[in-house]
Amino acid sequence: MKQNLSVVMLVVLMIGFIGTGVANEPSQTRAAPVGGVFDYYVLSLSWSPTFCLTHQSDPQCSGKGYGFVLHGLWPQYASGGWPQFCSAGVPLNAGEREKGLTLFPTGKLLEHEWSKHGTCSGLGAMGYLEVTDRAVGAVEIPAQLQPFNASHYFKAEEVVRLFRQSNPGIGPDGVAVICRGPQLSEVRVCMDKDLAFTSCGKGVKTQCREGEIRVPPVR
Repeated sequence: MKQNLSVVMLVVLMIGFIGTGVANEPSQTRAAPVGGVFDYYVLSLSWSPTFCLTHQSDPQCSGKGYGFVLHGLWPQYASGGWPQFCSAGVPLNAGEREKGLTLFPTGKLLEHEWSKHGTCSGLGAMGYLEVTDRAVGAVEIPAQLQPFNASHYFKAEEVVRLFRQSNPGIGPDGVAVICRGPQLSEVRVCMDKDLAFTSCGKGVKTQCREGEIRVPPVR
């Protein structure tokens, strides 16, 4: 009888130990993103002629002569990564869409950027668009990178230097150049929540090959 009781007690203790181990195991699920909870912005400026090399039917590629265009204003985490799709199914109203089309080259891009990134700003649609407008206006495009009719060639570090010369507040780690193959694709400028230039967080860095990169002419 005593032996049977000892076995029962041992089984109960083992079950309790296993249960405690499961309860104390850390969750692997990342909390859902919350609008307004982020550390800084990345202002992404896309070199439209490079985009148009592979998207010739896009409305921005119909002979409008764009150079840099707004890709988006993205809330970011300093430790790396970013929140996205913080609110589902929040459409833009007519006034917000009208404002957005003064900033983004196409309605499709506007809708995508609002849904994926803008909803995480915590500002509402019009607030996000107004901040985006101010962010774009705060960055001076270098004269050497205004739209042109023949291919130009620069090293990635030269593009960084030109942006820093035109915008003295940008630090050496406050701008990144992104390439698509041998072509310039984007320039990303890091800004704090007040839109002052700031250092980029983890993962935001230049991504281009060594040597010169091609900057295609306008379409």
